[in-house]
Amino acid sequence: MTKLQETDKKYIANTYARFPIDIVSGKGSVLKDDSGKEYIDMGSGIGVTIFGIADDKWKDAVIEQLGKVQHTSNLYYTDPCVRLAELLCEKSGMKKVFYGNSGAEANECAIKAARKYAAEKKGEEYNTIITLKNSFHGRTLTTLAATGQEHYHELFQPLTPGFVYAEPNDIESVRKLAHENKTAGILIECIQGEGGVNVMDKAFVQGIAKLCQEEDIIFMVDEVQTGNGRTGKMYAYMNYDVMPDVVSTAKGVGGGLPLGACLLGEKVKDVFKPGDHGSTFGGNPVSCAGAVSIIERIDDKLLEDVKRKSEYIFNELQGAAGVESVAGIGLMIGIKTVKPAGEVVNKCIEKGVLCLTAKDKVRLLPALNIPDGLLAKAVEIIKEACR
Repeated sequence: MTKLQETDKKYIANTYARFPIDIVSGKGSVLKDDSGKEYIDMGSGIGVTIFGIADDKWKDAVIEQLGKVQHTSNLYYTDPCVRLAELLCEKSGMKKVFYGNSGAEANECAIKAARKYAAEKKGEEYNTIITLKNSFHGRTLTTLAATGQEHYHELFQPLTPGFVYAEPNDIESVRKLAHENKTAGILIECIQGEGGVNVMDKAFVQGIAKLCQEEDIIFMVDEVQTGNGRTGKMYAYMNYDVMPDVVSTAKGVGGGLPLGACLLGEKVKDVFKPGDHGSTFGGNPVSCAGAVSIIERIDDKLLEDVKRKSEYIFNELQGAAGVESVAGIGLMIGIKTVKPAGEVVNKCIEKGVLCLTAKDKVRLLPALNIPDGLLAKAVEIIKEACR
C-alpha cells in the first residue's frame, strides 16, 4: 500500500472500494500511475471525460474562464451559463435548463417538475413517480427512493415516499401502476447503466411515451450516463423516436468538472417560479465554459464515429472465447463473461487497461474520441482477459 493510499484510508470516508492505483497524470485515453505505468482508459471516469484526459480545447476554455470569474451565484447573469443552456436546448429539442452539480440533482429537479406540474393541473394527491426495477437514479434520499433496487434502500429508511417500480420492458406493468396510483411522472433510463447495461426495447419506450401523452403524465428520461453522444445520438431517447417532457443529464456534459442539467420541455418549461428551486453552485461559469467546449463539438461526424467504434467492439467481442454476450448501444457496452467480471477487470488492469463493472458484466465507457489504435489494443487485452 502506498503512502497516498494509507492517508486516503485514514482521512476519507470508506465509501469506495478503490483499485490500488495512484493516478498522477494522463492525456487523451491514456492514464499514468505513480510508477510510470500507462493504462488505456476504457471507463472515462464513469462516462465523464468524453473527450479524454486534459483535452486541450476543454482545458483552454476552463483556464480562460478562471481568469475572468470563477463564481457569481445565480443572482447574476454569466455568458457561459446562458450559452450552454442555448446549446443544450438546440441539441435536445428541450426549451429551458436548470443547472445542478450532479446527475442526482438533475433527477431531483425532474421529480420536482413532475410533481409541481401534476399538483397544479390535477391536484396535490397526484404525486406518484413510476420508475423501473433495476434502475439507478442517484444517491440522495429521493433519488435512492427512485432507484428500483432494494439493496440500495436497506440502511437508509425512511426514504422519500411516492415511488413505485414497474418491470422493465413490460408496458402492461407500467400501465397497471399508472392506473393504480395518482401518477405525476414516469422516469426511465433507456439503457440501465448501473443496473447492468440493460437496453430497453423500442416498443416499450414508445409505449411509455404514448401512455404519458394520453394520461397527461410527465415523461422523464434519465440521460446522466447515456447522454451527450454516448450512444451515437446526442441523447439515448433519440434512438427511440420519442420526445420526453424532461431530460436529466450530467457526467459527460462537464468534461470532468461537476455539472448536472435538467432540461425542461414545452409542457413544463415554465413550471418553476423564482424561489421554487435553486442551487448555489449550479451553472458555475467555469464548469459551464468547459461544458460549452464539449457540447459544441458533439457533431454528426463524432456521432457516426461512435457508431463505427461500437460496431467494431461488438464484432470483436461477440462470440469471443469467454464472452457469453455483449449488450449496449454506442460506446456504452456491457460484456457478460464466463469468468467473474471483477476477475476480468483485474486481469485487464495487470495488462494496462482500465475497465468498469455493472452488476455481473464488464462495462466499457471509453472516451468518444478514443483513437482506433488504442481501442484495438484495449479490445485485444479484454479478449485475452476473458479467455
